[in-house]
Amino acid sequence: MQAEAATDGARRAAQPSKQVFAIGFTTGQEVDWLPRATSLLRNELADIEIRVSSDHSATLAEELARGRLDVAFLRGEKTPDIEFKVVAQEPLVAVLPSNHRLAQRETFDPKDLVGETYIGISKVPRVLRALIAEYLERCGIEVTPAFEIDNYAMAISLVASNRGVAILPASAKNFLPWSVVSRPLEGDAPTIAVTVGFRRDNASPILKTFLSRIDGLDAA
Repeated sequence: MQAEAATDGARRAAQPSKQVFAIGFTTGQEVDWLPRATSLLRNELADIEIRVSSDHSATLAEELARGRLDVAFLRGEKTPDIEFKVVAQEPLVAVLPSNHRLAQRETFDPKDLVGETYIGISKVPRVLRALIAEYLERCGIEVTPAFEIDNYAMAISLVASNRGVAILPASAKNFLPWSVVSRPLEGDAPTIAVTVGFRRDNASPILKTFLSRIDGLDAA
């Protein structure tokens, strides 16, 4: 055992440690954006170690500020020393049980929320919560959430178990079981920005390379 440990130690010493590049994603975004993000660094992948995490946007912004993440795909949280670049606009959709009477329509009229079990957004995803509140106000809709959620899993579970309706970013469609479907919102549906955040003073050469190629991210 001592000989094996010594051999492993010698092997590690002979191989220089790889530079770590830490990427964070708003929970649910990694399905769409991780392959695109890593494709921007395809020439460097053999020489770096990519660490991936997912969490709420507010938490990701804090991790960026503390230097624990190099870059994060998140909502535009106002955070000192963090710069944001918009890479896409994600539409919001209605999520409801697949056997719901309103699921038979190709689109969802937001006015139909009235009288339904509405699954709202908690104060944790504050950017999304504010956007949906503004949208409903613009539509002249007053509806009180029966529940408030802070992630896709909670929303989908409550939609299925309580026959409720939620309004979520379109990326939630990646996690829908057969019993839950999504429908586009009628009219001028709102969109929420997908942004890449990073510290302005982060001197990582990998981050510099990543940012130099970011214009091609959406098409990657």
